[in-house]
Amino acid sequence: MRRKVISELLDQDLGTHLEVSSSLADLRHINDWFGGTRTTIALLRRITAECNYRKLSLLEVAAGAGDVPLAAQGALAVDGTELHVTLLDRISSHLPGNGETSVCGDALHLPFRENAFDVVSCSLFAHHLEPDSLRVFAREGLRVCRRALLINDLIRSRLHLWLVYAALPLFRSRITWHDAPASVQNAYTVQEIQRLLEGLPARRITISRHYLYRMGVLVWKDST
Repeated sequence: MRRKVISELLDQDLGTHLEVSSSLADLRHINDWFGGTRTTIALLRRITAECNYRKLSLLEVAAGAGDVPLAAQGALAVDGTELHVTLLDRISSHLPGNGETSVCGDALHLPFRENAFDVVSCSLFAHHLEPDSLRVFAREGLRVCRRALLINDLIRSRLHLWLVYAALPLFRSRITWHDAPASVQNAYTVQEIQRLLEGLPARRITISRHYLYRMGVLVWKDST
């Protein structure tokens, strides 16, 4: 199945306030039900195990309401690890207004100094970027992190697309009905991501497959 670039409505905030709010709620359910939240938690546990950390600072890029990193914060607390989360999104109205540390900014020009966070993370963001932009984002993530860049995204396949269409009745927003299948068609395969990330100033890159066509990418920063 060839990659097909389709503009997503939530990216452009194309909807009423209620439609956008409903789509963000749908996105939380998608991550909770279909493996997205578990993927980020599993990857963060790998980082804490390798680095032997009990405190970890994380920047979540294209965070939206921040549901995935905040769920991970709770899961890691059970393990005895403190996760300090900062949320960044290009559209300020997508960010939560509940006192979480939130920043409005550009993922391709992160407004932070070098080595500002232990981990820079994103969930369901990489497929929104064309190859050149994805490489720019990866370099920015490595600049700003101390330990690793974490990418949690979809794996493109025809069966995945069929499953998404079958699940659409579960969701409320017309934005989701458009964006969910578009996301699968925009997504990369594991092999494509491997090729795109070659040549980064990284110590190593590990890619794992997770529940229901999720991939987890850890780009470990070269400390030299």
